[in-house]
Formats: sequence, structure tokens, C-alpha cells
Amino acid sequence: MDSRLAQAAGLNQKDKATAYQSILTDLLARPDQATLAQDLHILVENVVQESTGLVIGRQVLSELAKALEVGIVQDVGLRKQIVQDTLDIIQPRIVSYEEQVNSLRFQLADILEADHEWSEAARVLMGISLDAGQRATEDKFKILLRIVRLLLEDEDSVQAETYYNRAALLAPSTQDKEALLSFKLCQARISDYSRKFLEAAARYHELSWVTEIDEDDRAHMLSAAVTCAVLAPAGPNRSRMLASLCRDERTAEQPSYNILLKMFHDRILRAAEIKDFEGTLKPHQLAKIAPSSNDRLASAISDDNDISDPNASKRTGPSTVLDRARPRRLLDLTPGAAETMARRMIEQGRLKGSIDQVEKLIVFESSHDEDDAQGKAGGLGDVEQTAEDTGAPFTKRWDMQIRITAANVESIVQHLTEKGLVTFESQA
Repeated sequence: MDSRLAQAAGLNQKDKATAYQSILTDLLARPDQATLAQDLHILVENVVQESTGLVIGRQVLSELAKALEVGIVQDVGLRKQIVQDTLDIIQPRIVSYEEQVNSLRFQLADILEADHEWSEAARVLMGISLDAGQRATEDKFKILLRIVRLLLEDEDSVQAETYYNRAALLAPSTQDKEALLSFKLCQARISDYSRKFLEAAARYHELSWVTEIDEDDRAHMLSAAVTCAVLAPAGPNRSRMLASLCRDERTAEQPSYNILLKMFHDRILRAAEIKDFEGTLKPHQLAKIAPSSNDRLASAISDDNDISDPNASKRTGPSTVLDRARPRRLLDLTPGAAETMARRMIEQGRLKGSIDQVEKLIVFESSHDEDDAQGKAGGLGDVEQTAEDTGAPFTKRWDMQIRITAANVESIVQHLTEKGLVTFESQA
């Protein structure tokens, strides 16, 4: 091979191109590919030299990239080695061989993605220059979207959001429906990983109705919507989201349906139900939550709570996302944390009562107001404070409407009777 390369170097430009391409063809056609990677390394080093010429270098590298893409080298490990080695050699002259480099980067990203090396595949695609050349806006959008998807597979939501924001600028110029659906799914997943569970639930639920998406994928999105709705902070908006999911007949088939109903109707969750639900959660959905300054202060001033004791059996407040989404853990809180949570719920109108700090008591008040503290659907975490109607369970609201209607009818009849417009005959 060395003699053939030396001979090709001495030819004129026209014959030199033919000679190098002939060497490449012979190398790829060899049955024994034991030394293929080393031989291609030598060939690529020769063709990218300035003495060889830019045109010839581009032609040979284009042929190599095309041959690798169609699968002439069937061994995946060997193909990966060749692509990485070729990219390393071209790196100092990347501006001159941009088209060939991009082709090789796409191939390497495919190989890494197939091996579930998500972050590595994303980093390879990040090296592609989107601003250079005549690349279409839609192609740029798809590349950015693929990077976002790969980063989300490794739960790198911070960096994924950066590339998602870049993709969002190009989304209005894209007509590809499949790419736009993928974009919306990435949006939902980023909200999920960022613990914006209410927003994620709404987007997952919306996507679960799109008929263009595979039925199994839609079922998975509906399940994700239920999970995120359960984990969302309490408040009117979550109540509406839970109500919407409860009205969706498809949720009855979900494993978390009982949890959904109980959260909507403010019912206590059994320990076994909570354990089963926790088993379905992803790591970021079980992540620890740092206590707020008020929580720490309430714990510090509590006589019964020694915050310096690492073996304390009682908890100082919700420590995970799930804890903040359910009321059950109030039964296992330190006095300081219980006071803090009760105070929040009273301030937010979710609980009627008062706190006696001297006697260390929480006094609950009973109320017959139908709309008071209804529709909060549990939750102990941060609550969106708003004057909007929280939405009581529909059966109670329906009963109230019936009572109001009956009272109005009775009032009208009484008024007509007094005017003598209506008379009632007694029956024997």
C-alpha cells in the first residue's frame, strides 16, 4: 500500500484522484478487514495533506463516508473506530471538509445512540455547525430536536432546555408534523424533569389525544399525565387538571387510577398504595426537596425537635416531591413542621382553624360551606394563590344547583299564587 500511495502522490491532479479512489475501493473490498482501520488511517492522512489538493481530499472522504453509511463495513465496532479516527485526523482542517465531517458525525451519533450512549451522541451532534452552508431551517430544527431528545434520555434537563430554546425559535418555520409532535413531547418532558408537573401534565394529556401518535405511546403519555398531575402542587389549577383526567374514560385503565381519584376527592392514601405508586416514579420525581427558611425556623423553635440529631425519627417536613403532593405525612411530622404546614393551609384558605402556640394545639373549625376548601385535591407544597373558583367535586356542585333551582321554582310558584294566577285544587 505504501508504494501505491507514493506512486499516486507523483501523478497529476486528474490521475491522482483516480489513484486514491482506486486504493480506497480496494481497501474496502478486501475480505480480511483486520488491518482496515490502520490502512484507512494512513490513506486519510495522505489525502488531507495540502500537497494532495483540497478537491481530491473532499472526493476521497466523500466516498469513504458514503461507503461507511451504506454498511460496507458491517462490524459496528470497526465502523465506529474508523469514523472516530477519521474525524480526529480531519479536525485541524474541519473548515475545509465541513460537509464530509457532518456526514461522519451523523453516522457516529447513530452508532452511539444505538449503544444507548445518549450524552455522547448528543455531544457529537453539537459539533455540527448549523449556521454554515445552505442548511435548511427545517434540518436545523430537526438536529436541535434530536440533541434535546438525546440529552433528555440521560435526564440532562438543564442542557436540554438550552437547545430546546434554540429549537423553539425555528419551530414556527417548520411544516413537518412529526417533528413538531416530537418538539411538543420534548417540551412536556423538560417540564417534567424541571418539576413543573402541572405544566407537564397538561402537555402530556394534550399529546395523548393526538391520533397521529402510536396507540401505545399515547397510553404512555396518558400515564405520564396522571403521574405529573398527582405530583403537582395543590391549588385550583391542579384541581382542574385532576378533574379533567378523572373525566377522561381512558384513565380508568391506568394503574394509578385509584390514586388519581383519591387525590381528587381529598381521600387518605393507604401506605401500600403510596409504596406502589412510588415504585413507578422516576429518580427526578423522587428527588429530595430542600426545606425553606420558614420550615427550618419552625423546626428550630420547636421544643420537641432537635434538628442536630441525625437519628431523629420524626420528619421536619416534606422531603420529596410526592410528600408535598399528599396530606398523609402530616401524621409523621415534628411539631414545628406540622405548625408550619397548618399555618400555610390556613393562610391559603385550604383549612379552617387556628393555632395555639402556647398550648401547642391546632384547633379545627367545622363548616358547612360547600365551596370552602373544596377541590384542593390534597397537597402540602407551594400553592398557587388565586381568587379563582377551586371547583368542588361535581356531585356536590350538582346537588347545590338542584337545591338552588328548586328554591327558585318554589319562589316563583309562591309569587304567582299570591297574585292569584295559580290555584291548587285539593284532592279527595
